[in-house]
Amino acid sequence: MLFRSLAAATALLAAAPAFAQEATPQAGDRPDIAAGAAQFVKPTNAERTQVLVGFLTTLGLTPEVQTFEGGNRTTGPMQGSNVVVAVGQGDKDIVLTAHYDAVKLRDGTLSQGIVDNVGAVMAMMEAAKTLDMALEGQPVAHRFVFVFTDQEELGLLGAKAFLAAHGKDRIAAVINADVAAYGQTVMYGENNGEQSRFVLETLRNLCAERGFDCMPYPVYPPSDDRAFSAAGVPVVSLGTQDAAGAHQMWLALNGGEDNGLKEGFAPPVFQRIHSAEDRLSYLKGVDVARFGLFIADLGLALDKRLVEIQARAEAVAAETAPPTPAPAGDPQ
Repeated sequence: MLFRSLAAATALLAAAPAFAQEATPQAGDRPDIAAGAAQFVKPTNAERTQVLVGFLTTLGLTPEVQTFEGGNRTTGPMQGSNVVVAVGQGDKDIVLTAHYDAVKLRDGTLSQGIVDNVGAVMAMMEAAKTLDMALEGQPVAHRFVFVFTDQEELGLLGAKAFLAAHGKDRIAAVINADVAAYGQTVMYGENNGEQSRFVLETLRNLCAERGFDCMPYPVYPPSDDRAFSAAGVPVVSLGTQDAAGAHQMWLALNGGEDNGLKEGFAPPVFQRIHSAEDRLSYLKGVDVARFGLFIADLGLALDKRLVEIQARAEAVAAETAPPTPAPAGDPQ
C-alpha cells in the first residue's frame, strides 16, 4: 500500500517542477507512510538497514550498502552501514542526507526513533522517488545522491565515513533532514559557514515562492550537517514541527536567559527524542509527504542556482582574462 500510493502521487506531480506547491491537505492523510514507518520499529539498527534497503528497492531504486568501521568508546568497534541511492546524472552531486539509526536507551533497548529520525527518512524516500520520476523528462545539471546514514547517534559517524570514502570534490551542496515527523513549519539552521550562504538564499526564496512557513535558527541542533560544514561543504539542515513547537524550540536555543519560557520548561520535541516517548503515534503522514516534496523542490532549486553561479563565474573569468597574445610574426 505504501508504494502504490506513493507512485501515484509522484506521477501526478512529475509533470511540473513545483512539487511542494501541489502537496496540500486535500490529498488526504497518508496512512501508507505511517505503515511504512512502523516497519522501522526493530530491536536493532542492523534490522532497520534491511527495512530501508527493501523500501528503496520496491520503489524501483538501486540502493548500495556501504559499510564502515564505526562505534565509539561506549559501544566498542561496530560496523555501520550507509545506504546510498543516486538519481539522475551530472558531474557534480547534490547530496541529500537523513540518518536512519535510532538511539539505544538506558535499559538497553532501541528507541522507536520515529521523530528522530524515521519521519525524515520517509520524507527523503518521497523526495527520491519524486525526483526519479520527474527527471525522466526534465534534465538537470547535477546528480542527486541520497545518503541514508548510520551511527549519527554515535557521533555523526556515517556522514564522516561517507566523506572519508568519497571525498568532497563532487559535492556541490548538501541538504540534511533530521527530526521531521510532524508539523508544517520548516526549521533550518543558519550556522553552517559562509560557504552555505547560497544554499540559505535558495531555501528562503523557495519558502517565499511556495508560501511555506520557514523559521531560521541562528543556533540549530547538530546533525550530520556538521560533518559536511566542518569539511567546508555548503549544507543546510532542515526539520519540521508544528508552529508552536518550532517557536518554543527557537526560544530555548536562541532566546537567551530572558527567552520568555517558564523556568524548567523544555519544548515537547526535546522530551520525545532520545527517549522511550519517541513513538509512531507522533508521525503525521501528510506532513511527512509535504516535507518530502519540499525537499525535492529544494534540490531542483539548488540545481538551477548552481548553474547560474557557474555561468556568472565563467562570464567574470572571460571578462578578466588577459588577451591572448598574437602568434610570433603576425602583424600588430
